[in-house]
Amino acid sequence: MSIVASIQKLIKNLGPGLLFASTAIGTSHLVLSTKAGAQYGWIMVIPILLANIFKYPFFEFGVRYTNITNKTLIEGYLNRGKAYLIFYAIITLFSTFTILAALYVVTSGLLINLFQLTNTPVSVVAGGLFILICALLIVGRYKLLEISLKYVISILFLALLVTTILVIANGKVTEVENFKTPNIFNEVGILFLIGLMGWMPTAVEASSWISLWSIEKFKNSKHKPTLKEALQEFKFGYFTTAILAIFFMIIGWFTLYGTNTELSNNAVVFADQLVQLFTTNIGSWAYILIAIAAFATMFSTCITAHDALSRVSVDILRLLFPKRELIKNRGFTIGVLLLAVINFMVISTFSANMGILVAMATFVSFVTAPIIGYMNLKNVMSHEIPEINRPNRNLQILTYLGILFLTLFSVYYCWMLFF
Repeated sequence: MSIVASIQKLIKNLGPGLLFASTAIGTSHLVLSTKAGAQYGWIMVIPILLANIFKYPFFEFGVRYTNITNKTLIEGYLNRGKAYLIFYAIITLFSTFTILAALYVVTSGLLINLFQLTNTPVSVVAGGLFILICALLIVGRYKLLEISLKYVISILFLALLVTTILVIANGKVTEVENFKTPNIFNEVGILFLIGLMGWMPTAVEASSWISLWSIEKFKNSKHKPTLKEALQEFKFGYFTTAILAIFFMIIGWFTLYGTNTELSNNAVVFADQLVQLFTTNIGSWAYILIAIAAFATMFSTCITAHDALSRVSVDILRLLFPKRELIKNRGFTIGVLLLAVINFMVISTFSANMGILVAMATFVSFVTAPIIGYMNLKNVMSHEIPEINRPNRNLQILTYLGILFLTLFSVYYCWMLFF
């Protein structure tokens, strides 16, 4: 097969991996990767790469298991035992009420900054986003999501590539006098490092999201991709997220490192800082380029996360209550609307304390990551997967190293928080 034909086939198969990339390049990239470069410099490329390498098997197994069995990872958890499913349902509950609200708050902040809606409350802008995204998901379903994100990710990648090249060409910002390199191995540095690696490229429970999108891809395609084709498409999306994380890190490093500038935790203020730091170093003409790239990043993350959490919630309820016809017939629509209402209430009520809610969800996601990684390994090593399609020895070794890596960090994270 020629290179051109291979590329054409890859583009045709784009779907779950693309949606995964869209989900991953939100908060972990736009916020954490930028902050990593801004606060600690080039050295942060190491934890970014390590996180992407060690977590790779956990997400890959979502594609592998579903392609071979035509079942979601969540069905696999039930097949391993009902306790597995209930455990995953509890983790999803925390994400449902916190992470989605946090994503919409950051996106609202960027929208307020982009259109100078300074007198408009974040909750009002978030409400508008909820209405728009609910309409897109309910009317367009998976097909619209897949098609639209091909354009969004392409625009985002090109905008970030151009921005990164311009930032590098412009040279690194001048350090302030007597600047001291921050200590990454003190309590503040370690907690930031843990947060960065915990959400890079995204939380491990998102592995089931890829699985559900794979099922939707099968339904919307005349030709089901082979395991090799499905893995190629996933790897393309996964490696794209790693490259974009490094882009954001470089931008933060070149424009802020050494200036003692602290990026705000407030969504609106952070959005303004983000756009201003780029335009100050590149030029005011780049404002629209940066603003669109930043907003496209968070908007695509909101829409994919909203879609995924709706599908996951419905899939869990369908398996726990198999006789409920409403869940089978209208579950997705109800899930999308219910998530919007609940998270709008969370934003309206707890917007001032979103940091606490997100910290709680981060804690749950981080400490359970090695357990979910092990659950995914159990799925792909089960009798449901023919031996020839199971992970090879090298991938199994990388999986155990990843579980060990996440376990050690989780234990250390708990020790720092509680002792």
